[in-house]
Amino acid sequence: MIIKKLAFSGVQPTGNLHLGNYLGALKNFVSLQNEMDCIYCVVDLHAITVFQKPSELTNNVLETTASFLATGLKPEKSIIFNQSSVAGHTELAWILNCISRIGWLNRMTQFKDKAGSDKEKASVGLYIYPNLMAADILLYKATHVPVGADQKQHLELSRDIAQKFNKDFNCENFFPLPEPLIPKKVSRIMSLRDGAKKMSKSEESDYSRINLKDSADEIKKKIQKAKSDSEPIPDDSKILKQKPEALNLLTIYSEITKKSLAQITSEMAGKKYSYLKENLAEVLIEEITPVGKEIQKLLKDKSHLKNILENGTEKANIIAEENLKIIREKVGLI
Repeated sequence: MIIKKLAFSGVQPTGNLHLGNYLGALKNFVSLQNEMDCIYCVVDLHAITVFQKPSELTNNVLETTASFLATGLKPEKSIIFNQSSVAGHTELAWILNCISRIGWLNRMTQFKDKAGSDKEKASVGLYIYPNLMAADILLYKATHVPVGADQKQHLELSRDIAQKFNKDFNCENFFPLPEPLIPKKVSRIMSLRDGAKKMSKSEESDYSRINLKDSADEIKKKIQKAKSDSEPIPDDSKILKQKPEALNLLTIYSEITKKSLAQITSEMAGKKYSYLKENLAEVLIEEITPVGKEIQKLLKDKSHLKNILENGTEKANIIAEENLKIIREKVGLI
C-alpha cells in the first residue's frame, strides 16, 4: 500500500521566535512545502501547560503566524492554523491518553527538565502533553514530522501509541508510524551567553539570542557582546570543541553563509573573534532583518492573519473529522 506523504509540525506561541527557531525549524518548513503536503500548526494548547497571560497568548499566536508567513510559508501550499481551533486535537488526545502508558510518560526527559526539582507543582498538562503531541500528528495521519533532536523522544512515543492503537483495535497500518525529519546539516544553535545551553525564548537575558524582530543595531550589539574567547580562533577542531561559545559563533556563521564549518574555521583560523563577530553581524543583519520587517508589517493587519488561521482551520477540520469518524467507530464510540 502506497501511503501519501504528509508532514505535520507545530510551534509554540510563547513570545519572540529566534535564530534557533529560524535555522532549526522554519527554513526546513519552507523547503518541505515544495516536497509534500504540509500542515503547520501554532500549538496554543501546548503553550498553556504553563500559565500564559491571555492577552499575551493571543498576540503571540498572531506573531507566530506572522513569523510563518515572513519566513516563506504559503497558505496556498501549506495548511496553517492554530491548534485550539480544531476540537479534534483534544478529542483524540483523550482517546490516546487511554492508550498511552504511565511508564512511557515517566521516561520523558523533557518533563523532568521543565518541571524542575518540584514536580508536584507542575501541571498535569505538562506531564501528559506528549500524548497531545501524538494526537496532533496522528489526527492527520502524518507520515513525517520535522522536529529538533530534543523532540525525537516525543515522536518515538507517538509511534508507540500508534502501534498500540493499531494492535488494540485490530487495524494494522491505520495510523502510519511517523518518521522524524531532523535536518542533518543544521547544527544546534546555542545561547550567545552560554555555549552549553540551547538558544531559548525562556532565557532571561535578551542578549542570549537573536530574535527575528531584532533591528540591525540590536543584532550588531548582541553579537559584539556575545561570549567568545580571548585567544585567536584555533584551526584545530578538537581545541574548538573545548570552547563552546566560540564554536557556536562559527556554527551560526557557517549556517547563514551555507559554508561548511571546516571551511569557516579554516578561513577564520588565527584571526581575533572581533573579526568573526563583525562578519557574523553583517550576514545576520542581511538574513534576519528582512524577516523582522515583514513580521512587523504583517502584525499591522491582524484581521489578515486571523483570516489565514480561519481558512487553515476549515481545511484542517475537514481532514480531522474524516479521520475522527473512523477512529470513533474503531474505538466503539457512537
